[in-house]
Amino acid sequence: MSDLAQGKKSRSSKSTSSVRGMAKTVSPRELADSLNKERKLIYGVDDRQDYYQLLSGSPERSECDSIVSLWESSDVQDAGDGQSDLQTSKFADSQNLCEQEIFREQPVGAFCSGFLVDKDVIATAGHCVDEENLTSVRFVFGYRMETQNQSKATVKNSEVYSAKEIIGRKLEDGLGSDWCLVKLDRPVTNHKAFNIRKSGKIGNRQKVHVIGHPCGLPLKYAGGAWVRDNEDDPYFVANLDTYGGNSGSCVINDDTGEVEGILVRGDTDFVSLGDCRVSNVCPTTGCRGEDCTRTTEFADKFKA
Repeated sequence: MSDLAQGKKSRSSKSTSSVRGMAKTVSPRELADSLNKERKLIYGVDDRQDYYQLLSGSPERSECDSIVSLWESSDVQDAGDGQSDLQTSKFADSQNLCEQEIFREQPVGAFCSGFLVDKDVIATAGHCVDEENLTSVRFVFGYRMETQNQSKATVKNSEVYSAKEIIGRKLEDGLGSDWCLVKLDRPVTNHKAFNIRKSGKIGNRQKVHVIGHPCGLPLKYAGGAWVRDNEDDPYFVANLDTYGGNSGSCVINDDTGEVEGILVRGDTDFVSLGDCRVSNVCPTTGCRGEDCTRTTEFADKFKA
């Protein structure tokens, strides 16, 4: 495992115009961090699982194949042998975690998450990327734990993508829409694009799960959640176990397998316990829930 830091995700109140002005002088990670004043947390039992814990050949594993992690270009270093090294640091050190905190020995490095929605299009949160920082972002497939003690911190160069252009983006003030569609520098031939909801609304209390990179960790699958608030047009609220770094993660309908939303905002990740920190834990019906921009906000911006 190699070394670096982690990114955050937010309930942002900054406007698109102010973000663009900021992006001219900060890195992609700093841009995402600046919009993460409030993050995500655990509801009830921590349902996050590593890739190696998912049953081989299961739908859960198949879904993981279409997830990307977002990195600063300087943190994806070409090793000269057809592979690239991902620069990471230790989770425990980056967050001053207490001894009992899960995943504390794992690496962190990505600053946001995303997922494939077409052969050359990635969906993520609007506060993760914009026109000014786009050339400094790398989209990486396959960053995950292969076993309990082995992370995949080296990936084939063929699994690393740059951006060609942004084909659509929206970042509204307060609790509005937050999404971005990025056209990659080349088609993705070895990963399958997700199906997304194109019209209508997810059902009330529908069960959902989320896949992404909390705190920049290797890929995590988190189930056991459901829709808690379905009233607002741009987004719905669910009790998903997510953190900073999960911004841009796909939120998937348990029954249909369709992506229903993009994880974009939530409550506080960590709280202090003496001189170290632990995950913030709420009852399954407590705290505010996690905001998910509906896929219907951008479904008409590309042809899948």
